[in-house]
Amino acid sequence: MLAPPAEVHGVLPVGDCAHEQAVLKQNLFRIGEALDKFYADSGKYPDSLDDLVTKRYLRSPPVDPVTESTTTWIVVPPTGSGKGAVYDVKSGAPGNPRDGTAYGDW
Repeated sequence: MLAPPAEVHGVLPVGDCAHEQAVLKQNLFRIGEALDKFYADSGKYPDSLDDLVTKRYLRSPPVDPVTESTTTWIVVPPTGSGKGAVYDVKSGAPGNPRDGTAYGDW
């Protein structure tokens, strides 16, 4: 008897699941909202993603569902000095989802 396809058991290649991609987009949006609120309140961006948790803009560091880690986010600094260190974040996941774009471009 043949084993059923991996999808039947919920095991898909990392990053190849539409659910993971949806969660990644949602987490990126949540981080972006928190960064905007932090900036509106303090006039600068946080010095680290942990500042968003410490100052309660986020309950916990979001997990990148593709890498299954809270530490693989790629930090995009703001232009100019004295404005903090985290203007935006991108996924640090390697590879491309089904739409062909790189996760790091999200």
